[in-house]
Amino acid sequence: MADDIVTGVDEISIEHGVPPAKLEVLGVDDWPVWSSEKSTFDWTYQVAETCYIIDGEAIVTPHDGRPVTITRGDLVTFPGGMSCTWEVLSPISKHYRLLSM
Repeated sequence: MADDIVTGVDEISIEHGVPPAKLEVLGVDDWPVWSSEKSTFDWTYQVAETCYIIDGEAIVTPHDGRPVTITRGDLVTFPGGMSCTWEVLSPISKHYRLLSM
């Protein structure tokens, strides 16, 4: 069972401590990988995205909302159409899957 699920935070959904069995069912290991060094940048999600943080840490701040911290082991869903600022605190890598609208 997951340690914590955070939802409704500016529509970003974060599940901490995701069990390996759930990751296997989702097929996370087959998703593409994206990574970034320490940096700050703006981003707009054209479609919803679910990602699993492999390593690193970042603060994601929706342009009209509160910041959330994501770190290793988090399963995160970003809503389509959301604009935000990413502040990568330590080099981050994630498996990701774009979701249809």
